[in-house]
Amino acid sequence: MVTIIASTNRAGSFTLKLAQYYQKQLAAKGMETTLVSLAQLPPNLIETDLYGKRSEAFGEIQKIITATEKFLFLIPEYNGSFPGILKVFVDACSFPESFYDKKVALVGLSSGKYGNIRGVDHFTGVCHYLNLHVMPLKIHIASIRKEMDEQGNITPEDTLKFTNEQMDKFIKF
Repeated sequence: MVTIIASTNRAGSFTLKLAQYYQKQLAAKGMETTLVSLAQLPPNLIETDLYGKRSEAFGEIQKIITATEKFLFLIPEYNGSFPGILKVFVDACSFPESFYDKKVALVGLSSGKYGNIRGVDHFTGVCHYLNLHVMPLKIHIASIRKEMDEQGNITPEDTLKFTNEQMDKFIKF
């Protein structure tokens, strides 16, 4: 099972739009995926699902994560790194069965000009700690508002080229 994680809980985010784009493109290449948006997390996650607790709402998400063999995280830039909700999500997931010895590909995005390079590097460290096998090709999409059209498609040729290359390698990974 392959799961795409839209790594923010912000409503109407470009992260979710980009995750949906990746899901559509991967489907066209023959890969079935599940999409989990961190906007789906229980609003009281910190109270209900940390330190050995498990809510019914997060239990359904946990089942998806446990069954996943490969992850694709789309990570927006928040204050020069990755969103705090992403760290809370990882902390809430059961260890080790959620991530240990599984595979992951990473995509950074930002409204600025660096595509969350630093945040993806920070999250790579978390992935290594969890013993996730990180695919070497990481994509960084800067100025995301200029990269996608109204229908949620990536339009610049160079971004299309690099995202397609990453998807092809992810399928083989």
